[in-house]
Amino acid sequence: MNEILQKRSVLAPGTASDRDAAIREAGGLLREAGAVTAAYVESMLEREASVSTYMGNLLAIPHGTNEAKGDILASALSFVRYDRPIDWGGNEVRFVVGIAGRGDEHLEILSKIAMIFSDGDAVERLLALPDAAALHAELSRAVEP
Repeated sequence: MNEILQKRSVLAPGTASDRDAAIREAGGLLREAGAVTAAYVESMLEREASVSTYMGNLLAIPHGTNEAKGDILASALSFVRYDRPIDWGGNEVRFVVGIAGRGDEHLEILSKIAMIFSDGDAVERLLALPDAAALHAELSRAVEP
């Protein structure tokens, strides 16, 4: 797998209507990309039960537990944008970024995504993009080395 954020791993709009379904949706994209096992997706739900992955500015970044590292087959990100806000423990989320990281491969890209979401204007631009293809193109430009 060359790309950590594959085109097929970007979804807009997402179909989930609650936090757990959104985690399953983001995790399912990681699984479809061949990056994780089903057990990893379940560990994403376990982590969320112990600590919220809400990051602020409409963003949540669910990921698996440390015990599930063996269920990661390749580093990958998934990106889901929702038309309606998801209630994430009392916070509104419109973007869910699922993470599976082997080693440190994904950390630089994750850092760049965090930078994007620290800018309110950038978040508004992502909300305004018409579809998943446009989101993938924008995110790819933003996270390229």
